Amino acid sequence: MTRFATLFLIVLFTSCSNYGQLTFVTKLPHKISESSGLVQMDNATIWTIEDHGNEDELYQVDFEGNLLKELKVKNGKNEDWEDLAKDDQGNVYIADTGNNNSDRKDLVIYKVPNPEIEPGDKIDAEKIEFYFSDQKDFTPKKEEKVYDCEAIFYHNKFLYLITKNRRRPFNGEARIYKVPAEKGNYKAEFIGSFNTCDEPNTCIITSADISPDGKRIVLLGYGKLWVFTDFTWDNFTKGNMETIDLGATTQLEAVAFKVNSNTSLLLTDEERGDTGQNLYSYELKH
Repeated sequence: MTRFATLFLIVLFTSCSNYGQLTFVTKLPHKISESSGLVQMDNATIWTIEDHGNEDELYQVDFEGNLLKELKVKNGKNEDWEDLAKDDQGNVYIADTGNNNSDRKDLVIYKVPNPEIEPGDKIDAEKIEFYFSDQKDFTPKKEEKVYDCEAIFYHNKFLYLITKNRRRPFNGEARIYKVPAEKGNYKAEFIGSFNTCDEPNTCIITSADISPDGKRIVLLGYGKLWVFTDFTWDNFTKGNMETIDLGATTQLEAVAFKVNSNTSLLLTDEERGDTGQNLYSYELKH
């Protein structure tokens, strides 16, 4: 097949797929079908993870979809890895916080040093163990399953956690907690809550990030973004919130700001049938 024909097929494929406002960047490697977290450490690559049932590994991928590096996370079992965050020192945080039934007593965030400079194929992890300050029942009924968490970000020596609401009937509530970004065992402090919207298929939070200048927080759902600005700490939901319908119908699971940009986002989704397993970009309004 000629190079022109290959490019034509890629364009045809992406234009016929329902990516809405998202711009297709590349197909993720075959090995990474359930990307659940995303950070960018340099302009040319991303780091990602997979969730429950997959390897205890960090993956580095370039914008052509090539798998460049795999790092086994020592002392970091993948019970249900759901998001990635980074701090201003280059440390990366792996949120082992998936908790579909709100029954886990082993919630943990793994802190690893900058994977960009790791010379081998393994990386050491420290444990930030925690529990939710207001959870009393670990065998909850369906209307009380509110302690799943797939979204974290770092700010000023703390990690902020945003819950994924699994209660039925669904009420759109997302709760915000924080824990210190240091090794230890903590009670996650409840900060506040807000309501996304009332449709459970699109209004659940699957990832989060904060802009490099600290002035924008984005939360991702299945086809939606919630963008917070003009806020004060800690309860950023008291600021302005904009809801953006991305017009995409794929299972979006991860979002991150590009390096050195306060408006450019990268997103990934899981493979679902004949769709997904892609890297996308999206530009916020200035």
